[in-house]
Amino acid sequence: MTNHHRIAGNGQIQFGVFFQGVNHTTVWKDPQSGSQTDFESFRRVAQTAERGLFSAFFLGEGLRLREHLGKIHDLDVVGRPDAQTALAALAAITTNIGLVATQNTTYNDPADLAHRLASLDLLSGGRAAWNIVTTDNAWTGANFRRGGFLKHEDRYVRAEAFVQTAKAIWDSWADGAIAGSRKDPRWLREDAITTVKRKDESFDVEITGRLPRSSQQHPVLFQAGDSPDGRDFAVRNADVIFSAHPELEDAKKFRDDIVARTLKAGRPADDVKIFPGQEFILGATAAEAEEKHQWVRSLQVGPETAIAYLEQFWGRTLTEYDPDGPLPDIDPIVDVTNPTRGNAFHGKSAKDLAAQWRADAKENGQSIRQFVAARSRLNGRGLVGSYDDIADKLAEYAHTGAVDGFNITPWIVPGGLDDIVNELVPRLQDRGVYRTDYEGTNLRENLGLRAPLTRRGSLTSTKLTESEEVA
Repeated sequence: MTNHHRIAGNGQIQFGVFFQGVNHTTVWKDPQSGSQTDFESFRRVAQTAERGLFSAFFLGEGLRLREHLGKIHDLDVVGRPDAQTALAALAAITTNIGLVATQNTTYNDPADLAHRLASLDLLSGGRAAWNIVTTDNAWTGANFRRGGFLKHEDRYVRAEAFVQTAKAIWDSWADGAIAGSRKDPRWLREDAITTVKRKDESFDVEITGRLPRSSQQHPVLFQAGDSPDGRDFAVRNADVIFSAHPELEDAKKFRDDIVARTLKAGRPADDVKIFPGQEFILGATAAEAEEKHQWVRSLQVGPETAIAYLEQFWGRTLTEYDPDGPLPDIDPIVDVTNPTRGNAFHGKSAKDLAAQWRADAKENGQSIRQFVAARSRLNGRGLVGSYDDIADKLAEYAHTGAVDGFNITPWIVPGGLDDIVNELVPRLQDRGVYRTDYEGTNLRENLGLRAPLTRRGSLTSTKLTESEEVA
């Protein structure tokens, strides 16, 4: 798609924090590392982020423990408490930060999930958000009573029907449904609730919503799919995209593509915010930051982890290979990688990938461990540098409009945001590119979002032509 629809930056950058809970990039062997499951870790990360005026605290989801060559994978951080349980607890000890739950449209029910998200939204004062994800593989499906899986091409069909149903449930209570005064004869206005009915290939439901809307009307919708179908789904449904394009030039291209798709969907060019995932490794000087970067990578990718990373693609044990030697010279024994270690390993042509990796590693003079360390950040190298250099770089992002913010993945928990909040945020504020207070009382206001799509009236009133730009 050819895109020439760049929107001008508003001169501001925002931050969210992504508490992953399952990954090999969170360092757990260092003495400063805390528990990945104790509430204290969640509390400290969320309250530090709020002290730094972050927009959102974002939780990942895992529907099955990851496996490696048929056994539970035990080298990385593993296991996550239920997202909405954790976020409900955090709502009580925070005031402004958004609370984002990753929730799956394949193995949830729209009536139940819509109610739970609306509950979090009301109880938090309008701070809830839903990161919409899909799953289409039988391996994950085996963990559920009905089992099974979706055809790959149907995952967004079900997701769209799910989201539309959830929005209808949230909209089912009329404005002013609840009595505004004790003098009113009824607590609930007569005929104030509309029954939601839907019957199609995805759902056959008849639902009466159980809650009114919060101050932000709907939970904010995040989406992270990067395929063409995923991008189109996002511009039709989401408020924010959690992207995998943090590098500046790549981020500009991604923004161009999303703006073009957003306009085609009949929405204003700047209607969908973009927050790439990113890792920050900072120091007082560039040299200190680079030394820290090398140390972090050595902890993230130890010898066993490096070998295990390749084993998932080769489909066999590779313990006979030296992690500080060249990549294996044998072909994988599988044609396509499986999803048991996560999406990064899923659906790859193993032999083609192995050949390409051997060539790349040889060209760059990399050992197995060096090669895997270089790949360990799927979103690129990360932002590595001095506080001042990274502040200058982020100011450039803010002024170009390439992104609206970054969803930061701490390399250590719970202290991974400390230097960002204590050192980087004040420098960004000095440069005028970061908020000095929250803009509103709910997440939609703090992200600078318009009303939910279904609450705006006709979309034709907001539709822009493809030649328009947003200043």
